[in-house]
Amino acid sequence: MLWPLAVAAQDAPAPQKKLYCWNDRGTRVCSDALPPEQVNNARQEFSANSGARTSSVAAAMTDEERANAALVAAQEQADAAAAETKRRTEQAMLTSYASEDDLRRVFGERTALLDNNVKTARYNIASLREGLVMLLQRAGERELGGKPVDAKLAGEIAERHRVLLEQQRMATRFETQRASLDDDITETLERYRQMKQPDAPGA
Repeated sequence: MLWPLAVAAQDAPAPQKKLYCWNDRGTRVCSDALPPEQVNNARQEFSANSGARTSSVAAAMTDEERANAALVAAQEQADAAAAETKRRTEQAMLTSYASEDDLRRVFGERTALLDNNVKTARYNIASLREGLVMLLQRAGERELGGKPVDAKLAGEIAERHRVLLEQQRMATRFETQRASLDDDITETLERYRQMKQPDAPGA
């Protein structure tokens, strides 16, 4: 008499044999046994009975690839969260104003602020450039007169140049924000008009 477990073991199907195929330095190699050094490499698996492909195994990622993949996933998650936050903020903002004029006034405040930032940065750049030219002229006159440029003057030139570059970067950032604001205004007003349509969802 056979015990139930023994009967079940006899009835269980035998594991299917597999064929493994992989690339070894540009040459396709197939075998019914997978070498240990190929465990982490890309390969394809086939049924030894039917010859049909049963699966494809990708190569194991390196530490750098895993780190990059984690960064990409984190960036995608952050982008999705930002998009959802923007959608909710826009929904709340658009439903808070009775007319386009009210909405335009809000944008007008932001526009004036950025315009002032751009104007101030440009003024600072012009002033710093003028002062830097004067310092360079003084240094040039000393050199032409056979005198060395002292450390104090050289330091003033270097510092003025550093601040000028920083102001130029700030001006570029402000100008980019100002151009982006125009796009935001157009897009938001269009969304506002759509939501105020009688047949719009949530109107």
